[in-house]
Amino acid sequence: MGEGIMPNFKLLQERGDFMELVTSMPPQSPVAWSNLITGMDPGGHGIFDFIAREPKTYLPYLSTSKTFDAKRTIKLGDWLIPFSRAETLLLRKGKAFWEILEAEGIPSTVIKIPANFPPVKAKSRTLSGMGTPDILGSYGTFSFYTTKEIENEQEITSGKVLNVKFLNDTTKTELMGPINPFKTTQSRVRVGVDIKRDPENHVALIRIGKNEILLNEGEWSDWVNVNFKLAPFQTVTGICRLFLVSVRPDFELYVSPINIDPFSPTVDISTPKSYASEVAKEVGLFYTQGMPEDTKALEQGYLHKDNFLELSGFIKEQRVKMLDMELRRFHSGLLFVYFSTTDPIQHMFWRNIDEHHPAYSFQEASKYSHVIRNTYKDMDRILGKAMNHIKDKTTIMVLSDHGFGSFRRYFNMNTWLKRNGYLNFIHEYKGESGEFFENVDFNRTKAYALGFNGIYINTKGREGTGIVLEGNEREMLLEEIIRKLEVERDPTNGYLIIKKAYKKEDIYSGKYRNDAPDLVIGYNRGYRASWETALGKVPNELLGDNMKEWSGTHLGDNSLVPGIILSNRKIRKEDPALYDIAPTILAEFGIKKEKEMVGNTIF
Repeated sequence: MGEGIMPNFKLLQERGDFMELVTSMPPQSPVAWSNLITGMDPGGHGIFDFIAREPKTYLPYLSTSKTFDAKRTIKLGDWLIPFSRAETLLLRKGKAFWEILEAEGIPSTVIKIPANFPPVKAKSRTLSGMGTPDILGSYGTFSFYTTKEIENEQEITSGKVLNVKFLNDTTKTELMGPINPFKTTQSRVRVGVDIKRDPENHVALIRIGKNEILLNEGEWSDWVNVNFKLAPFQTVTGICRLFLVSVRPDFELYVSPINIDPFSPTVDISTPKSYASEVAKEVGLFYTQGMPEDTKALEQGYLHKDNFLELSGFIKEQRVKMLDMELRRFHSGLLFVYFSTTDPIQHMFWRNIDEHHPAYSFQEASKYSHVIRNTYKDMDRILGKAMNHIKDKTTIMVLSDHGFGSFRRYFNMNTWLKRNGYLNFIHEYKGESGEFFENVDFNRTKAYALGFNGIYINTKGREGTGIVLEGNEREMLLEEIIRKLEVERDPTNGYLIIKKAYKKEDIYSGKYRNDAPDLVIGYNRGYRASWETALGKVPNELLGDNMKEWSGTHLGDNSLVPGIILSNRKIRKEDPALYDIAPTILAEFGIKKEKEMVGNTIF
């Protein structure tokens, strides 16, 4: 804004205000958006991290939703006949602000807000966002077909690589679908894929079911409908997009995660149920997956940076169409639209603007250092378009749930706990443990880390084989760990790794506070918990350079990565926070906040 490249953001500031917005602790998206949605801190809504755990088994699960199989089934041969539906539950507690508005007769439209899958039951128009799975039930599993030598199918992070062999420029392969709930084997259904490449030109014809897709090398397809047959008269439909990476010498084809079809959703992705198809009729088929920017394909080299940017552009323009659609019919009430673009772009391109990042490359930066800057310029364009639609008396708020910083070094928290005597192995000679605490002896472990910012005390009576007593023993242990962690320095440069470690009692309120990690870790600039920490792994090394494309982060201390808020009204509150937004929205319509809300209006 200071450079004059975001004139519409500047105009909004001049009409009202622009301030930092206190984010959640930890500053993780599901936590942050749950603060905003409910007006409570994590102790009130029960979302503390991307990852939660079953205390009796120490096993992790994704924190915002859980799917339960059909309760009543009958076996007939190898068929499994369900007499009830499988059920997916939203685990976030507390009322969403649009539920309260609805009860007061205020119309609301909420598009793609994170941490709302499955969407809370409402008459308001809502479309679920981050947390919405693909048709496989994962957060996004792509397929990649290649003639390069691999052993049959390879499972990789968030993807599957399949080897194809051409005979007379023709090959047959398969596209993997969901687990068939009607089969006792719980096997995945598949659909045939026929590929014919032109013998001379860089063109291929791909047949998936009844669809024929002709693609040039380096070209994206439009949406392709895919039907998977589960049982006689039972099919499930998804949608995907294809990108033909190369035709020869090696053939390479990327197929996006198969999204839920908004015209025929297998699970609820909107309220009312018809709203998803209503949007699709207006703007065309769209990405229903919660986080459709395929960062895992880019990270592992199956999409090039330029192709990832094209994909990100598609998603952004779809969201613009949704915004336009709702602005055209907006007369009163509340309209919320979430744009995800700035988040994955900063995760994946941050190292190009940080010369001190271990993976910084001058050559790469000379080509991509403008990407983040241009993304913000584009968001300014979208804001200007929206402001032209909005009448003067309408309150406008533009906000982000967190800021960003560099992710230079990773820290293996469980390794630190092991080296300091708080965690022990079953087989010490192995020197490490795999995911899910595979080699951890909980009979001799006092503390363990799971998720990106949490440490749990292995508490007697709460954990499966807890050994630490509640009361003085727990308190003394927490104080000791905090004291040691907050002076831990990186031996390579002398920097403090942890800015602050917080006891849950000191930062959370509400009836779900006891479910929180006992300690919440605020990492210093440049540092973050390792991916291994999040899944309960205990590697041998304590620290390391982050050489991944995923080089921007917001998983540090919340004081280091505040969000921002702009409004066409003056903000009176000195330190506005995410949990102030729900009470502020209610106050705009003359509605009192709920007694459980900890936030207050900012105006």
